[in-house]
Amino acid sequence: MKKLLVFSLLAVLLASPLAARGAAEQVTDEKPANKGTLEVVMGADARSLDPQRTNDQPSARVMKQIYETLMHQTEDLEIQPGLAESYEVVSPTEFLFTLKRGVKFHNGEELTSHDVKYTFERMREINAPAAFLVAALDRVEVIDDYNFKMVLNFPFGPFIAHLGHPATAIINRKAVEAAGEDYGRNPVGTGPFKFVEWRSGDAIVLERYDGYHKGPAMSERIRFRFIAEDTNRAIALETGEADIIYDVGPNDFGGLAANDALTTYQTVGLTTFYMGFNAEKKPFDDLRVRRAINLALDVELATEVAFQGYASAAKGPLAPTVMFANQDLPGYGYDPDEAKRLLAEAGYANGFTTSIWTNDNPIRIRYAEIFQEQLAQVGITTRIEIMEFAPYLDRTAQGEHDMFMLGWVAVTGDADYGLYSLFHSSQFGDAGNRTFWGNDEVDRLLDLAKESPDFAEREAAYARAQEIIFEEAPWVFLAFRDDLNATRAWVQGFVPHSAGHHGLYGVYNK
Repeated sequence: MKKLLVFSLLAVLLASPLAARGAAEQVTDEKPANKGTLEVVMGADARSLDPQRTNDQPSARVMKQIYETLMHQTEDLEIQPGLAESYEVVSPTEFLFTLKRGVKFHNGEELTSHDVKYTFERMREINAPAAFLVAALDRVEVIDDYNFKMVLNFPFGPFIAHLGHPATAIINRKAVEAAGEDYGRNPVGTGPFKFVEWRSGDAIVLERYDGYHKGPAMSERIRFRFIAEDTNRAIALETGEADIIYDVGPNDFGGLAANDALTTYQTVGLTTFYMGFNAEKKPFDDLRVRRAINLALDVELATEVAFQGYASAAKGPLAPTVMFANQDLPGYGYDPDEAKRLLAEAGYANGFTTSIWTNDNPIRIRYAEIFQEQLAQVGITTRIEIMEFAPYLDRTAQGEHDMFMLGWVAVTGDADYGLYSLFHSSQFGDAGNRTFWGNDEVDRLLDLAKESPDFAEREAAYARAQEIIFEEAPWVFLAFRDDLNATRAWVQGFVPHSAGHHGLYGVYNK
């Protein structure tokens, strides 16, 4: 009966968007005018274009075109030289780098070692959300304009890989100081596109930087537009209003794949979807309540309904594609009777009233609505609060929520990135740990794994840390999703990035 109720809910959720799509859909092979502009549509607006002020996916997708990093992470997560022409490992804690010569920022300033030093010192000074990426770094020593040394406090295996993360993009002191507090809306990088304008909630426009050190990009302009509704993004692609859409909705992907005027991409991702608890608030400070909610939710059914087969139900915090993911975790399963018993033991035999927060992401909303129904079966009354992405991140970072829906992309492909920011007690708030849950043993294990040069020791530490995280249940582990993207067939050169922030330097309309 409960499963029938969920499928009834699914029918209600899907009926309206599909009907609207059927009425509005106009598939065309005719290219619109002004194809020098690449029209890219994604589900949410950026939060900031200062790489040291945020670490969210929508912002990274825009910043990827504006900035560059010392190392370059390919679409397959291989690490190659980026702004660094070369590097030498002097010792496990010392690296010598040589910069490419003649690289110019969009303000005309030449890239030098002093920009590198400024970048990483500012990252630490302002306590950037992604500062944990280079927590091992002690200092940058400038040798001359093109050579510098990076000295670590301890050996850190993923360090070179972390220098390819968008949050470590090299910035220019003159540009940052000129813009002051408005730098996040006036970004200056060395990348193939420079910033033009940002209309909040509508679009961000970039134009080709003709002084780019690798040669001009293939497209004259990129316009990033923001459409939260999956079906409306699909319609924009089908009508030719969009050239590329990110994060295709599961209900739309099959239809787009069958359309000869379009090209679809389904790739294995690094993303974990989860529902987190605010462990600093009652009743979520009680482990029994957190476990009870895990047991009250049929995650496998909800994932099938929400993703329509384009994701697998999660049993732990790391996708199987991430190095050191513990794939032996059993998952909680679905046991509402045990959930009721635990709630009664915790003093909530009659349940309680709470809320689930989510941004305006259709899949997260769908999960929330299914969970609202399932939690009611064990006496928990929930209200769903939906908000735009940027204020959603701000408010959850401040700990205003009860339960919340989010996802995390383990961008580097290493467990350090997928665990440290989300579960270490030093990372509460905007750094990533929005559950405000901490555990001394997990902290110790994550620190050990971060600092150890020994592969086997790191593997054992991460395996145990994931076991404790599973047992302590600061999350409901939801899904490991496939990445779904689509383009018009006239778009050339698009290759999806495994981490979701796709490079558009060589992409154009034929």
